[in-house]
This record gives sequence, structure tokens and C-alpha cells, in this order.
Amino acid sequence: MRWLRHFFAPSAHAAFPETSLDRIAHAIADGERLHSGQVMFAVESDLPLALLWKNTSPRARAEHAFALLRTWDTEANNGVLIYLLLADHAIEIVADRGLQARVDSAQWQLICDHLREQLSGNTREEAVLAAVAEVSQLLSQHFPPDPEGRSRNELPDRPQVFG
Repeated sequence: MRWLRHFFAPSAHAAFPETSLDRIAHAIADGERLHSGQVMFAVESDLPLALLWKNTSPRARAEHAFALLRTWDTEANNGVLIYLLLADHAIEIVADRGLQARVDSAQWQLICDHLREQLSGNTREEAVLAAVAEVSQLLSQHFPPDPEGRSRNELPDRPQVFG
């Protein structure tokens, strides 16, 4: 069944057209004014055949995207990736090690649950915008903005689309 879902998966570009990606990028940039963390969003239509054959989990793929996009590459180790795998209806949040001692997995799971609920009732864009806002609010509690108002945008705000 999973093979069929991946073969007939909706296009990530159709699910998130350029205008949606622009609004998500602006929401990420706006959210990063509230904290000194870094937020990234990535969406993937389906897995490549070799990864399906290996039965790669959405979590493993999200962790790979986290590494590939260098979300870990921040001075304070406070990058967060929100990842969607459309074919599996999977939502994953991968947080860097600087957040692991500060934010427990239940808090990330709550954001995933909210995103899943939003995806069932709203547009994909609105759902992701709400998730970005939640992640930004959580980061603001643990990594406040620079007191001198300097913004260090260490990672691109532009969403990453695979497939």
C-alpha cells in the first residue's frame, strides 16, 4: 500500500505553490525576530524508489533532510526543521541538540498534532503558518532575541521542496 501512495503522491510543488512558499518564508523570517533560533520548513512529495525499497521511515528521512539542509549548522545548535512527507501523511519536527535538554519530545509532538489537525481542516499553507508560529513561540521561551536587536539569520528562510 505504501508503494502506491508514493507512486500517486501529490506534487509538493502543487501542494505548496510559489506564493505559499513566499508566505511561509516571510512567516519564518517574522518568527525569527522573536527568538535567536533558526526555523526551516521542508516538504517532500514521495520517497525515491531506493528509499522505499529500504523501507525508510519518515523520521529517518526528516533527519536526513535536517543534515542535508545543514539545519544543525547554527552557533547555538538551535535549528528546527518542520518536515512533511506528503505520500505518508507524515509530519516530523527535528530539533538540534541545543534544544534537546530544553524542550521535551511531548512539546514537539503537540505541535505535530496541531499541524495534523490544521491540515485536515485548513489549507496546507495556513496549517504550516500556524506550525511555524508555534515553533517560533516555543523557541522564544528558550532562545530570546538578541538584546541589541541584531538578527543572525544563519539558515535560509525559504522552504525547501523535494520531489
